Amino acid sequence: MTKFVLGFHPFHVVSVSPWPFLGSVSVMSLSSSVVVYLIGGCLELLAGSALSLLLVSFLWWRDVIRESTGMGHHSKVVVSGLQLGMILFILSEVMFFFSLFFGWFFISLSPDVSLGCVTPPLGVQPLSFTSVPLLNTVILLSSGVSVTWSHHAILEEKSGTLPLALTCLLGATFMMFQCIEYYGIPFSISDSAYGSLFFVATGFHGFHVLVGTSFLGINLYRSSASHFSSSHHLGFEASAWYWHFVDVVWLFLFTSIYWWGS
Repeated sequence: MTKFVLGFHPFHVVSVSPWPFLGSVSVMSLSSSVVVYLIGGCLELLAGSALSLLLVSFLWWRDVIRESTGMGHHSKVVVSGLQLGMILFILSEVMFFFSLFFGWFFISLSPDVSLGCVTPPLGVQPLSFTSVPLLNTVILLSSGVSVTWSHHAILEEKSGTLPLALTCLLGATFMMFQCIEYYGIPFSISDSAYGSLFFVATGFHGFHVLVGTSFLGINLYRSSASHFSSSHHLGFEASAWYWHFVDVVWLFLFTSIYWWGS
């Protein structure tokens, strides 16, 4: 049983911070702005909400980085709790994508009359899985290798900056090719449940790639600033877990939507 001497304990009691409240307000403002924009609202409100959320996120992460490095508040107990929190967050993301895959297999195995009792529906030309989707699969799998390479470099007290920069470049390349794919796609999100599920599933995955690339980009800066050691690199470890999750989800997307669905 752990003994606490003179009131000291291994937990981090965070100081008063405005970022949780401001972050919640920014998220609510952004979601409301998206709805208003879709029904004919102004783009300026949407841009302002997005910028406010980015600013709050930057300032909040800055404080967390300071707490973990210069202030030394992230003890082993705190790191263990943060690791558990990241695992639970990824599990919640798994449940989110599970609902999308459930909808996809439901309309594929039991297509409705409105779809012509066939999937893809009549008149909808599916994408070939041997074109951009296959290329993006190779890109994401390569990024998984490079981020693992960077992790092993950190564990060996070496610089993981180069493979981490390569991972960020591969993530940006993936998003570029997905934009090219969307530009030339022969159907739209309004083409029955097939089009809706296709764009929601692949679009949300693309959003996760954007978030993961940003996450890795922040750790790229921290790696170049020598914030990580072999025994203390939780920020990088969490981003690597998230990136591997993004890789696995894409493999399911490629197999079920692009390959089997075509």
